[in-house]
Amino acid sequence: MAEPNVRNEAGGTSYGPLVQAGKIESIIFQGSFSAGRIGQLIEELAQAVHRRWHDEENLRRIQDPVPLPVRYGTAAEDLIDHWETIRRVPAGEHAAPLDLSGTLDQLAEVYERVPSRRLVVLGRAGSGKTILALRFVLDRLDRRTPGTPVPVLFSLGSWDSSEVPLKSWLISRLIRDHPGLAAADRDGRTLAAVLVDAQLILPVLDGFDELADGLHRTALRKLSADPLMPMMLTSRIEEYRDAVVGTRGLSGAAAVEVRDLTLDDLDGYLPRTSAKEAPDSRSGPDAAVGTTKWQHVLATLRDNSNNGNGNGNGNGNGNSGHGDNGHGNSGANQAGANLAAVLTTPLMVALARAVYSEDHDKFPTDLMDPLKFGSVAALEEHFLGGFLRTVYEQPADRWRPGSAGRWTAEQAEGWLRFIAEHLRRLETGDLAWWQLAATMRRRSRALLIAGLAGLIFGLVTGIGNIPIDLVATDHGLGFALKRGLAVGLLHGLAAGLMFGTAHFVAEHRTALKPLPVRLRRFGGPRWFREKLAARLGWGIGFGASAALGIVLVDQVLLPDLHLDDGMDGTLSASLLIFPTEIGLGAGLALALVAVLEAPIDIKAAGSPSDLLRASRKNVAVHLLVWALVIGPEAGIVAGFLTGPVRAVEIGIVFGIESALGAGVGYGLSLTAWGQWVAVARIWLPLNGALPWRLVAFLDDGCRRGVLRQSGAVYQFRHARLREHLIQHAPSDGGDPGTRRGWPKADRAESAIVA
Repeated sequence: MAEPNVRNEAGGTSYGPLVQAGKIESIIFQGSFSAGRIGQLIEELAQAVHRRWHDEENLRRIQDPVPLPVRYGTAAEDLIDHWETIRRVPAGEHAAPLDLSGTLDQLAEVYERVPSRRLVVLGRAGSGKTILALRFVLDRLDRRTPGTPVPVLFSLGSWDSSEVPLKSWLISRLIRDHPGLAAADRDGRTLAAVLVDAQLILPVLDGFDELADGLHRTALRKLSADPLMPMMLTSRIEEYRDAVVGTRGLSGAAAVEVRDLTLDDLDGYLPRTSAKEAPDSRSGPDAAVGTTKWQHVLATLRDNSNNGNGNGNGNGNGNSGHGDNGHGNSGANQAGANLAAVLTTPLMVALARAVYSEDHDKFPTDLMDPLKFGSVAALEEHFLGGFLRTVYEQPADRWRPGSAGRWTAEQAEGWLRFIAEHLRRLETGDLAWWQLAATMRRRSRALLIAGLAGLIFGLVTGIGNIPIDLVATDHGLGFALKRGLAVGLLHGLAAGLMFGTAHFVAEHRTALKPLPVRLRRFGGPRWFREKLAARLGWGIGFGASAALGIVLVDQVLLPDLHLDDGMDGTLSASLLIFPTEIGLGAGLALALVAVLEAPIDIKAAGSPSDLLRASRKNVAVHLLVWALVIGPEAGIVAGFLTGPVRAVEIGIVFGIESALGAGVGYGLSLTAWGQWVAVARIWLPLNGALPWRLVAFLDDGCRRGVLRQSGAVYQFRHARLREHLIQHAPSDGGDPGTRRGWPKADRAESAIVA
């Protein structure tokens, strides 16, 4: 028998336990969701998550030629909660520690050993924590049964734990990456909220260390607030250790620590990543036919290790009879020790592979030169910088057959550095296309929007006035052209001022704030429909203000310029009718758009390109809404004043001008896609901060292994790479997109706008 819902103390619906013995046994929803619908959504979500991270694993080449042998073992006791709590034993009973050691492909099994289902994966930078999290998600999905929780990987760095509860943040991320989960029931409860509350989502929280400074302890408290919520968390060990001082750590959580790679691990991996080649002077004197460029280097590192020279105190540094040779050996030994220390993390091994294994002209023996690489830090920076140069020096066809996109390494590094600084300023690791407008100050952005919207509105109204004056007056072509020019300039100024003001105000107004949305016929969820009153009010205010400015232009300024065509009526009538007409029309248009805003089915993947395409399609709907609202309204008013023939003419003219002028202005000022066009597709490329073909560049970066897609956003594949770019930023300061030093777009590249 189905378990009934109960009302919680806050008046909301509690859906009860949805998962019993690994399956959805019964659900009765007071809203619009059925058990079958929930079950279907869970399976669709599982397929979408598996497809995404399977593709990511292939792009990272984790399985090619073989996975690196990432190992881990139980972490130190001061980083782990009491074993009695972890093992869920009754009060008064003792519980022994668990053996949590394992390898990359065993983490899902190790997780099952933890009765609390709460596990922390710790390691130093580049130790393979994200790879472990990715593999954990795929292994859990491979072995899950229908109706059981879906592991979903979340990048924790964008969570503001001081302001946003964990569940609210998880729900918002799910909706962002899977828009179909925004559908709401009659209580206004989204599908994402239902899945999170019912523990049908297993959060895999990657990057605790990437939280903003000062938020780690707050985040730890909120993560511990629900000790029965299963989760896996990854973090650099230093940040986690600082956060747990004086606490039990993450409540109910066991922890593992990732171990360093060994020379044996490197021997079994690096030679298999490069081609067999005949011996030459660069491969070492003892190289045999069929060996690879890595084997001599690895043999040298092993010799250093066996001879105890890894401490940097070479054999000859205490021998006065061989001082010069001794110092040379000491330097070489220290260089070998540095290289051995660097190649203990999967990140650095992957970068070394990318830089040296597949480039016939580069030899890893150079890494043993103490004059070039005198420290561990120098080697790491060399690998990070060399990785970018290497992947962007490769032919474009290597990454995407038939691709016409081509960017130099210098251009790519400059643009990626700009993106890295943008993410640093936002204190997030997520590059969301609708947030690129934040690279400009709000005031500067409002001026840019005002200029673009005013230009378009002015062109539309100025050109539209010419045939009207030619047909409806006897002033002639010269007068019509001069009046059209004046009307375009002055109307554009008034409209641009209004649209710029609307954009400036919208930044801190929930009802107006531009967000990436989709449109569906009267399918908006409740939280969109609640914007109606606010949208209506703001639309009336903005529309009436712009109309008032246009009336003053037509009735005061144009007569002084001897450009009055005698078609505007009296000032008093115009002040009464036109602002009311346009204000009401603008309010209705904004409210109608709010009604239409809604997510689409979850089967449509929430990728950046997908949301961009959907947002671009929305523009056509916006234009149609403005035409169908303002045009008929203006025609009806004109019908009362001038008759039916004039009403039809005015309705058509106002409909076209409203669609092309007001609709485009609305799109630029109050939609995410409009801001994307104004800032990311026009302003930033003009300044050389980003390429003209930005989406193509970002997608190409994903294929080259520099970036990755995580739902609807892009991320740097390695946080260390992002940090490297920021550390090597130009030192001249200034606002993003306006500073000098960013590489200018190549002429051939900038001529192709996608």
